Amino acid sequence: MHVFMVYVRGEKYCQLLPADLNKSWSDDGRIKVAAFPPLGIQTLAPVLRRHGHRVRLFDTCHPQMQAEHLSRAVVEERPDVIALSCLSTSSYPELKNLAARLKSAAPKISLIAGGPFVTMNADRILKDCPELDCLGVGEGEELLPDYLDKLDDPRAVAGLVWRDAGEIVRNYPRPLLKDLNQFPYPDRASLPIDYMESLPQDIPGVLSLDKFCTMQTSRGCPYSCIYCDIPALCGGKWRSRSSEHVLGEMQQLNDLGYRSIYLTDDHFLINRKRIGEICGGIIERDLKFGWGCEGRVDAAAVDQLPLMKKANCNSLAFGVEAGTQKVLDWLHKKQTLKQVEHAVSEAKRHGIDRVHGFFIIGSPGETAKDIIASFLFAARLKLDTFGFGRLSAYRGAPLWQEYVARGIIDDERDWHKSFKCADIDHTALSGASLRRIRMKGYALMFAYRIFWRPLGTFKLLRRFAKHMKGSDIFKLLSTPFRRGP
Repeated sequence: MHVFMVYVRGEKYCQLLPADLNKSWSDDGRIKVAAFPPLGIQTLAPVLRRHGHRVRLFDTCHPQMQAEHLSRAVVEERPDVIALSCLSTSSYPELKNLAARLKSAAPKISLIAGGPFVTMNADRILKDCPELDCLGVGEGEELLPDYLDKLDDPRAVAGLVWRDAGEIVRNYPRPLLKDLNQFPYPDRASLPIDYMESLPQDIPGVLSLDKFCTMQTSRGCPYSCIYCDIPALCGGKWRSRSSEHVLGEMQQLNDLGYRSIYLTDDHFLINRKRIGEICGGIIERDLKFGWGCEGRVDAAAVDQLPLMKKANCNSLAFGVEAGTQKVLDWLHKKQTLKQVEHAVSEAKRHGIDRVHGFFIIGSPGETAKDIIASFLFAARLKLDTFGFGRLSAYRGAPLWQEYVARGIIDDERDWHKSFKCADIDHTALSGASLRRIRMKGYALMFAYRIFWRPLGTFKLLRRFAKHMKGSDIFKLLSTPFRRGP
């Protein structure tokens, strides 16, 4: 069978690089974008090919892979199935629009959608979007090949949600995959796009022009932070590929010339022994790329930082979230300020080049004093970069369920939305108040960095200046002080 696989992005999650970094497209239509690659469809494509199917990949961040281009390709190539990947609420409107466009162009071609947002909302999506024929719930490595083999018998496909004479049918759920080593490595060659290492900002903060990709070595997270839907998606379980399987992929990427890799694991630092084996393998094989990952500050593997640095780890992101214990406890982080300070200090002490801190403001009961305390705490930490986002409620997260129970959110009506707590919860500070406090907090933090950490600040700005115009750097730095959401 011939299958189109499409990664559907919300507008904010992909930035075409400035003209001076994207001077011209090559003959094969290659472009440069500041975005993470669509690892989901890149992972599934070689699985389908192993089953004998032809696959063509699309990423809607490409200017020539928009709805009109996809519709034209569908008419010209007549694939048997179009599989759409939807990550979150922000990309759902695009998913609906694209499904309608594709179904209009080719009514008889089967449309299936999958991804985290689809998994959390399958029944409701099928009611809301008549153009979609069915949905895949959960992981796709076994589900999608099974579906292609049984197009005429959807009832036999575990994990499928579909329509039977207008009635929505939810098949028996498909269990989580146990052996993550059994699948081929992702296809990173088919898309004519160069994904660039950048900061997660509206203005692309380009960190390097090295050949860059993402990689996943494990899935899931066993923790239960109140704002996160990952435990609901993975059943609160953490599963991993073997260190040898991971090193095989890393060797392949190294040989293909990749020099920057970001591990998208929800929690890479969870297993000390495995980290030691992976890092030891990187050193033994003399792999040349630098890499980064995310993890919790209370992870036992924090003591592996010296080995991680020796194995070329140059970027580490921690979910700090707050600078007061009161707010950390409310968020169910199960970590202390002392653990935060220790993890960040150890990372810098052992030479990790860039340590990033994720922070959340706007929790119910959080005061202006608490928020300023978080900014000051961040300023004292040896963080190189940081982000302060407003707390939001997403379907599947414990916070969403709390708001449903309190009557603040209507689950039947609001399932496809996300809400900033400041907009719906009277016990949280208002959006206008948060904007003012955040501006003040950033001003204090920038002043602290300039006077107390001038060398680190200069090095970061110099790194940006290698790949960005002065006007773009100014936009990046001024973003926190502009009025907005």
